[in-house]
Amino acid sequence: MSDDLAWETLAAETAYDCPGFDVVHEDVRLPDGTESDFDYLREGDSVVVLPFTSEGAVVVIEEWRQAVGRVNRGLPAGSMEADDPDPRAAVDRELREETGYEAGSVEFLYTAEPANGYADSVFHYFLATDCEPTGQQDLDFNESIRVDTTAFDDLLDGVRTGDIRDGRSAVGIMYYALFER
Repeated sequence: MSDDLAWETLAAETAYDCPGFDVVHEDVRLPDGTESDFDYLREGDSVVVLPFTSEGAVVVIEEWRQAVGRVNRGLPAGSMEADDPDPRAAVDRELREETGYEAGSVEFLYTAEPANGYADSVFHYFLATDCEPTGQQDLDFNESIRVDTTAFDDLLDGVRTGDIRDGRSAVGIMYYALFER
């Protein structure tokens, strides 16, 4: 059964590709029969991790973000890779690569489509507990990341005051505060 709001895709091509995302151009037919075009960002699925140490501190990262020209404080996160069988597998890899920590246990929290008006991005949120430092970071060539720990209430206050502006992190922190705490 089709939805009477659905658009029909007549043709699609990758207009631009680069590491991290593609821009897709589609020719579409709208429900009223009008033909038009639509461009969107293809990024795919990512994981965002809220990692607590066994002492109750949250492992956070500070990362340079070129698009906004500043250091961003937030939660470890990263794109799923082709060999990840599911989002859960990406959690272990991203947490270890970005922070050098490994989780004792991991639990799914929430899935969001943060910008589905112009991107196909999907963020899978996970809670990681009993996290312990087990090794060194293994950063990608284009990552500049510092690792720190902080109290969850300080993160929540950072969202409230605007000090934490990363949307991925803010959603994870607020979700946990509202529904899991």
